Amino acid sequence: MATVAVTDETFEAEVKNAEGPVLVDIWAEWCGPCRQIAPALEEISEEMAGKLKVVKLDADSNPNSVMSMGVRGIPALFIFKDGEIVSNRTGAAPKAALQSWIDESI
Repeated sequence: MATVAVTDETFEAEVKNAEGPVLVDIWAEWCGPCRQIAPALEEISEEMAGKLKVVKLDADSNPNSVMSMGVRGIPALFIFKDGEIVSNRTGAAPKAALQSWIDESI
């Protein structure tokens, strides 16, 4: 399953009311590190289909969701389970480090 774009309007349905864990990638078009980790997150999304849903939230277009999570820097990654944040991290990282963080969190 490829990553899914979410907005302030779809955040509740796609993330908070989702079945199973959801990784939220908060990014922006102008953010170099965000673009750097995007391919790894796409791969993780495909490899973990059925176990983890990966969504992307454009920080510039969706300020309400960004503010509600207290984001101070991007890329910001949050893992939600049962509508609650269970883990988060900020900044780019290699795929192996991202996978390890995900495995520990879910």
